[in-house]
Amino acid sequence: MTNFDVLSIKEDILQNIRFLGFEDMTPIQEMVLPSALEGKDIMGQAKTGTGKTFAFAIPIVEKIRKDDKSVQAIILTPTRELAIQVGSEFEKLTGSGISVALVYGGASINSQINQLRRGAQIVVGTPGRVIDLIKRRALKIDRVETFVLDEADRMLDMGFIGDVEWIMEKTHEKRQTLLFSATMPDAIRKLSKKYMRDPKFISANIDSDELTVGDVQQYYIEVNQRKKMDAFFKVVEEEQPKKALVFCKTKRWVESLYGILRKRRFSVDRIHGDLSQAARKKAVDKLRQGKVRYLICTDVVARGIDISDISHVFNYDIPQEPLTYVHRIGRTARAGKQGTAITFINPSQIRDLWLIEHQARTKINKRELE
Repeated sequence: MTNFDVLSIKEDILQNIRFLGFEDMTPIQEMVLPSALEGKDIMGQAKTGTGKTFAFAIPIVEKIRKDDKSVQAIILTPTRELAIQVGSEFEKLTGSGISVALVYGGASINSQINQLRRGAQIVVGTPGRVIDLIKRRALKIDRVETFVLDEADRMLDMGFIGDVEWIMEKTHEKRQTLLFSATMPDAIRKLSKKYMRDPKFISANIDSDELTVGDVQQYYIEVNQRKKMDAFFKVVEEEQPKKALVFCKTKRWVESLYGILRKRRFSVDRIHGDLSQAARKKAVDKLRQGKVRYLICTDVVARGIDISDISHVFNYDIPQEPLTYVHRIGRTARAGKQGTAITFINPSQIRDLWLIEHQARTKINKRELE
């Protein structure tokens, strides 16, 4: 996995990404971002939950001119729920100085018109409401430099493609177009040929067989963030793992948890992207040889590590995407042995857990702390 630091993007955007707790790019981000940042048109085949929103949000925010209050980017989504979700991701990424407007049906059009009149550089919306606002002359998109069509196949299924074409024809031909779709039916390919300039096709979809979970006992524990550390120690005391991997989402937290465990006299080492290859290998060897019982790590070891007798995987932080979850817990229950995976979530992350269950076709049982 590649760190966001390798991208040529503004420091404030990078700081926002770090603040959100992200360090390494997901596969779709890693494949899309370099070309998108160069201004190329892209057809991205990727499912929900793969991190694709940042794959188009980062290049948009990177090139927004803060002193220009005209609409510079428009993102079309098939549903209001997705528009709200995408808008939320943009607001987390942009910080101050960039205005994001959400426009969709079922909400007051007058308040949306007022928001547009105050100046919006990024507009996220559904096709019907976008058309309505354009016809009312409240939304001008002739200066749009980036056009994003998200969940294009769902747009097709819902009968919105005609609306999408009407909107695209109101933008200038030299815009950058980024199209994302879980599948690529013929109608979507025809749309790309008509409105995109030599698009680069990128597929981050994985074979369905890859997103399956083996014979692992899976549990989740719902706990408030401030009580998570106590919950973790309680569970570890109950489980008494023989060998365990503990996954955290950032290198900083790996180091913090590693220090806390050492102070409590746990047999522990850690591994993350800032350590040399030799240091990583040494830490893995210590776990393999039984010299330590716990290895605290980022997703740098979610793939590739092969230790046959890891009894437990603890997701101290729930992963960004379902595939990462599958790779993490796949480190246990190897060579026909039993394995247990326990994931800690706060109440607001239950939807992330449901997405993992759905896409990995598995059941993660709730475990109550006594």
